[in-house]
Amino acid sequence: MPFPGALPRPGDVLNSSGFRGQLKFRFRSVLRCSPAEVPPATPVTRGHRLASVHDLPPLARFGGLLATDLRDVTSDPSALDTEGFWAVVADFEGRVVCARFGDVRRDPAPGRPPTPAQRAPAQGTWRGPRPTDWTSSLDRAGYTEGVRRVRRHIAAGEVYQANLCRVLSAPLPDPYAADVDALTALLAHGNPAPYAGTVRLPEHGVQVATASPELFLRRTGRTVESGPIKGTGRRPEDLLEKDHAENVMIVDLVRNDLGRVCATGSVTVPALCAVEPHPGLVHLVSTVRGELAPETGWAELFAAAFPPGSVTGAPKSSALRVIGELETAPRGPYCGGIGWVDADRGTGELAVGIRTFWIDRPSPGDAVLRFGTGAGITWGSDPDREWDETELKAARLLAVASEVQQPTGRTMR
Repeated sequence: MPFPGALPRPGDVLNSSGFRGQLKFRFRSVLRCSPAEVPPATPVTRGHRLASVHDLPPLARFGGLLATDLRDVTSDPSALDTEGFWAVVADFEGRVVCARFGDVRRDPAPGRPPTPAQRAPAQGTWRGPRPTDWTSSLDRAGYTEGVRRVRRHIAAGEVYQANLCRVLSAPLPDPYAADVDALTALLAHGNPAPYAGTVRLPEHGVQVATASPELFLRRTGRTVESGPIKGTGRRPEDLLEKDHAENVMIVDLVRNDLGRVCATGSVTVPALCAVEPHPGLVHLVSTVRGELAPETGWAELFAAAFPPGSVTGAPKSSALRVIGELETAPRGPYCGGIGWVDADRGTGELAVGIRTFWIDRPSPGDAVLRFGTGAGITWGSDPDREWDETELKAARLLAVASEVQQPTGRTMR
């Protein structure tokens, strides 16, 4: 049964695969937030236990920058080509939140006290879930059976590869000691990542902290670049021929995605299957680059490339159908796009939302921390090895979030 988040709603614009939002974002609503209209945050000090999550003002952190003073919120990606500095969170299921901030400054280096001009907005505390409280949307038996079912789809000629994921969840013991920005600080020390960041928009239901190692889209003027990851191991010698083949397959998919909005002949692959080290593991990473065609902006780029090819499969439309059939929980920000856009400078950088935490608050006084993990499944996949890969990807980060010194290798019951 497809999970509810993948099902179309009345008024949604669908593509030929039936996936909501893959090819067209039809939203046009903009919430203007002038300084006079933004309710003042309750003054709190760093480490203070909150009376409400709404005590904390909106902010975003990316690439050494701290953005505050929320001005606009919209679900229309075309706003990213207007003006100002934007934080972006796009759910895998198609929900997009773009938030424009009026104050952007350098963030102090981790571990170094900020100057008065750099001082961050009030930050709450972080009290993570107990390590034994994590549960999975698919247990080991369910996940390995899913791998076998993907292999049957491959044998039937329906897909070449599909990314099978599961969502881990744990209740937060103190919802008022659950500031996602404080979690981001823990991740910066325990699992540094090239595309790390946070977006905190409590009034809009967005509380995301990412330690993503993967570039989804980078724009510098008209040049666009993607850095798909496929292939994971503890050490370089753990990478198999299957990993290289899978990477090449996804590179071809990303080339096709970018080719739909780039000038003819401009899409190239400057790097293929480079081994890249990250905390606790290594990845195979490739680079795909192109020059955007005239009259093409962020909305068209999202429509062509979203959701990211490395976390869907090939062909993308068929892989999305398989994902909807086998996964039992919506991915949310996991496997979506998370990052920033500076419309004034014509630059931007969105990560693939992997190694990403988000907080759901289903009711007042209740908070659940979620984290996604998954693996790309091909004909050569071994079900138990794929399960182990999802454990490897999750163990270190869950340990950080649960404030455990060393990951145990077991992520949930």
